[in-house]
Amino acid sequence: MNLVLVYPSIPPNTGNASRLCAATGSRLHLIEPLGFDIDDRAVRRAGLDYWDSVDLTVYPDFETFLEKNPDGTKYFFSTAGKRGFHQAEFNAGDYLVFGNETYGLPDGIIGAQPPDQVLNIPIKLDCVRSLNLSNCAAIVLYEALRQLNHRS
Repeated sequence: MNLVLVYPSIPPNTGNASRLCAATGSRLHLIEPLGFDIDDRAVRRAGLDYWDSVDLTVYPDFETFLEKNPDGTKYFFSTAGKRGFHQAEFNAGDYLVFGNETYGLPDGIIGAQPPDQVLNIPIKLDCVRSLNLSNCAAIVLYEALRQLNHRS
């Protein structure tokens, strides 16, 4: 599976997502701009001892990400999604795309997608605005892996 973070800005969330990818053998794709450094010095200082186990690609923008990854279904996660993530049938090689912690995925990205590929994680929006980014990534990635393991 592929986990994609578009414009992530909070280092611990990306650190948690990278640990999740290392633990599951999933690829991590980061779309710039990033709100932090991921050079060797910053990674050592953060104590990310698993960083060399992360299959990581960084892209300068969303368009480059799309050009370099034409295959595989891309699922976009937003509170604006009309379908719950549990209604999707995930396949190996799919991309799970999440937006920035503060404002989510840009409207231009969401609006350009087929509606059945914009998914939500059901929450009580009258109580909270959203869930933590790395929690969302874990919820959806493990559901996708559960589906793949159930079918094999």
